[in-house]
Amino acid sequence: MSNLPISGAEAVIRSLLAENVTTIFGYPGGAIMPIYDALYDFKEDVNHILVRHEQGAIHAAQGFARACGKTGVVFATSGPGATNLITGLADALIDSTPVVCITGQVASHLLGTDAFQETDVIGISMPVTKWNIQVTKAADIPAALARAFYIASTGRPGPVLVDITKDAQFGKLDFYYEKCSSVRSYVPHPKTDFALLEKAVELINQAERPYLLIGQGILLAEAENELLAFVEKSGIPVASTLLGLGAFPADHPKYVGYLGMHGNYAPNILTNECDVLIAIGMRFDDRVTGDVSRYAKQATIIHIDIDKAELNKIVKTDLAIHADAKEALHFMSNLILQKSHENWLQAFRKLEQEEVHEVILDAVNPKGHELKMSEVVHLISETTKGDAIIVTDVGQHQMITSRYFKYQLPNSNITSGGLGTMGFALPAAIGAKLGMPQKEVIAIIGDGGFQMTIQELGTILQAEIAVKIVILNNNFLGMVRQWQQLFFDKRYSFTDIKNPNFLKIAEGYSIKGHKVTQRDELKDGVNTLLASKESYLLEVMVEQEENVFPMLPTGASVSEIILSERHGANV
Repeated sequence: MSNLPISGAEAVIRSLLAENVTTIFGYPGGAIMPIYDALYDFKEDVNHILVRHEQGAIHAAQGFARACGKTGVVFATSGPGATNLITGLADALIDSTPVVCITGQVASHLLGTDAFQETDVIGISMPVTKWNIQVTKAADIPAALARAFYIASTGRPGPVLVDITKDAQFGKLDFYYEKCSSVRSYVPHPKTDFALLEKAVELINQAERPYLLIGQGILLAEAENELLAFVEKSGIPVASTLLGLGAFPADHPKYVGYLGMHGNYAPNILTNECDVLIAIGMRFDDRVTGDVSRYAKQATIIHIDIDKAELNKIVKTDLAIHADAKEALHFMSNLILQKSHENWLQAFRKLEQEEVHEVILDAVNPKGHELKMSEVVHLISETTKGDAIIVTDVGQHQMITSRYFKYQLPNSNITSGGLGTMGFALPAAIGAKLGMPQKEVIAIIGDGGFQMTIQELGTILQAEIAVKIVILNNNFLGMVRQWQQLFFDKRYSFTDIKNPNFLKIAEGYSIKGHKVTQRDELKDGVNTLLASKESYLLEVMVEQEENVFPMLPTGASVSEIILSERHGANV
């Protein structure tokens, strides 16, 4: 690039163009106004999405990144604009989502004076970012942004925040941009110890009951094909974490289900019966392990992860391998023996049938007159044949969707996993649709979470984004209510929620929709939703006290998972 005397604000926009950024989510304000003024001249090059709240901006950027694999970009002003990003930054950090947030800041001579809309966003965001920096000189902007994009997108991805003072935005510089390819002391791609992988293969080849647990690391490494080849050769049963759903086809004969507190029965129970446990690209979250002191104590544990800090952090392993999942799986596939493990697989299928008869049959084809969340999700799954991006909020509907939507494709499950952020789904679905406009994007949301970011319907209106919205309305904060029912003697303390007329609100934003209250209306409702070429809202009134089972109570071992409310009467 030639040297051009330009403002720091223009340097921000030109730096983003050099990183091939085409979409920005943001909300203008005083301290970032110079950058917005510079953006005015680049409206043909960059699609800026005006959100209705900065939390909506970062969740949209997360949805964009998770759907298409590119780094999401956010603009926000200083003070409350910047602090409104914190929840999304925390969410993106724990769920390994690459996002670059650019915040305006008061002029450098005012830093520390409690100037209007000044906050120490660097100090506030430090615990919830992979890296952050404050830029006070225009000349430092290109290098800071180059480093930000490199750090956000490499290794274990995560959010980065670049805070730019107003005088740096107004200042002049001779612009030159060079993409960052290394940072001293930061090693995003580990040097693989192939001897350790050979040892892992030796242990797996000797195993009679090997068991493979996969997480989002498979998706982030784009290792889906390598995983498929490894499983089909080794014959090992494979189960997925919440964020790993979609990394392996749900209809594959070696897939045994979804792990965790509300996961499938067999994959949880048999964790404590395998002889070799192989975990790849997952972090042994407490919702997966239950009581760690009683987790897979009989097994030889192999853990492969790109983030060295995750190795031996929660579960002590016999073989901890710091490696990229794609590289590790490719190497191991060449050495693994061809096996079927049919007898071991049948143990999963036997327990699976127990769950089918005890839970699933009634969930997808209920006999009662009230609609269930599970049957709605099952119908959406069957109607789309799994070919849709599903964005969920947090709560019962999230767990039910994870159980009853059959994910077939990578990056088709977008949800708030580690942080569990209510209000995530609506803006994240906006971002996902912009990232993958050719895909059907369906946001499945509870009535509580929907109201946390309901204002982003305005973003859909203005940007004309064809997001399909399904509200599963039970007039409760359902997940908390379930716990109150089972563990707090049905003392429903402030979990019943009086809701507005969602259809009239949607109508106010020029979004069509309708409400389903009867089972015989459901199929037509789903078909109408999916047939719409524009955004559409389908509200489904569901059973108020529907519970999600199986369920792993807090402090229990994975082998103590409750199959149903009847089975858990004494727990």
